[in-house]
Amino acid sequence: MANIVVLGAGVAGHTAALILKRKLGNSHRVTVVAPNSRYQWIPSNIWVGIGKMTPEQVSFELAPVYRKQGIEFIQARATRIFPEGKSGSGPCVEAEGTSPENKGQILTVPYDFLVNATGPKLNFDATPGLGPEKGNTVSVCTYGHAVEANKALREALERMKKGENLRFLIGTGHPTATCQGAAFEYALNVAFEINKHGLRNKAEIIWITNEYELGDFGMGGAFIKKGGYYTSTKIFTESILAEYGIRWIKRAGITKVEKGLAYYETLDGEQLTQPFDFAMLIPAFAGVGLQAFDKEGSDITARLFAPNGLMKVDADYTPKPFEDWSVRDWPSIYQNPDYDNIYAAGIAFAPPHSISKPMTNKNGLAIYPTPPRTGMPSGVMGKVVALNIADRILRNRHDHRHKASMGRMGAACIISSGYGIWNGMAATMTVFPIVPDYEKYPIWGRDISYTVGEPGLAGHWIKLFLHYMFLYKAKAHPFWFLIPE
Repeated sequence: MANIVVLGAGVAGHTAALILKRKLGNSHRVTVVAPNSRYQWIPSNIWVGIGKMTPEQVSFELAPVYRKQGIEFIQARATRIFPEGKSGSGPCVEAEGTSPENKGQILTVPYDFLVNATGPKLNFDATPGLGPEKGNTVSVCTYGHAVEANKALREALERMKKGENLRFLIGTGHPTATCQGAAFEYALNVAFEINKHGLRNKAEIIWITNEYELGDFGMGGAFIKKGGYYTSTKIFTESILAEYGIRWIKRAGITKVEKGLAYYETLDGEQLTQPFDFAMLIPAFAGVGLQAFDKEGSDITARLFAPNGLMKVDADYTPKPFEDWSVRDWPSIYQNPDYDNIYAAGIAFAPPHSISKPMTNKNGLAIYPTPPRTGMPSGVMGKVVALNIADRILRNRHDHRHKASMGRMGAACIISSGYGIWNGMAATMTVFPIVPDYEKYPIWGRDISYTVGEPGLAGHWIKLFLHYMFLYKAKAHPFWFLIPE
């Protein structure tokens, strides 16, 4: 019997666990180790953040789903990996219990194959004063954060109804933060709510971003086909913000946040401030802090993980100029080079380089987005890892016939505002591939036939449909496996 342990129950980890169990059946053991008891469909946290959905509508308890599927579930936070074993045992993971029953206990979980799908640490501490717990900003990165964001938004709306003029600052809260799409979507939804209440003349909404040009989204921007014409995502994004009355600050890296005041530097080296009454700023992402040790007990964390705490996989991490990087540098099977029974999927893997051009101002501050790896790409990675592990166990195949490089993978993004059947709009964008390939597509870097963007109500309907479809899939309801990632 093979023992497969999956660390994390987000999009990548949950997908991997379900597929592994379906492929392997009861002859092999699949165990999920995750610190939270609930699965959350993160894209819909935006709707929680404006009060249109509740946490219960975007999340569910993991234990009943795993019990029904025959997957073991341990609610704990993985802390240390022993890929060569410890104390005479085989490879294992140490984890600290987080449930009421095991809180604080140190658990040892053996494995034959390990899937690191822990996702990111929300690194609010990287920007002093950032975040909802210890800082001066709200967040929509979790449904709990989104609930508090909605409370702050409701208070702001009431203040404006009483005659106050308020500033709303939304965007990236660190000079190298990613996930611009989530912040952008929240900005549009806040604008929608303000307009719906007839308070547009009382609000100044500001989009602040580390992108060199709007519409970069950590992918170096794109040219898209829209209405039979080709246009840049810069123009596409600027036109949407303008339509909602949102002004923007680009090429900006926030360095500190005080109550009501954000400090930032520009690529030109200016050190400026932006007052605000309400701020939702996305933090930097980092690894969750896993450590690794060899059989002698020596720390080998640097062998398994990049300096940012994300796991090294089958990518080319050789330092070289940005112009020399290529789609061939990107991983396709997400296997650790030192330990072939360890894989990392979703945000947990370390990208070989940024997709957007790295830029540093005269003060030495790097200001540019890091690569996005959320949503659809994470699900595809989780699936590919699961299928390859199943092949190794069931067919003794080591050739990894399932591959999913971000340089060969497309992605779809729907940025929706408003809520309901008739009240809403969405900017729908697809790109193929995610990492530009100028060797295969020398003009655009991408296949322009599959790189498109359209605004409209239809995209909003799709967003609502996807919410229910992917929660159905995540709950492993009948024929869940027929729904693609």
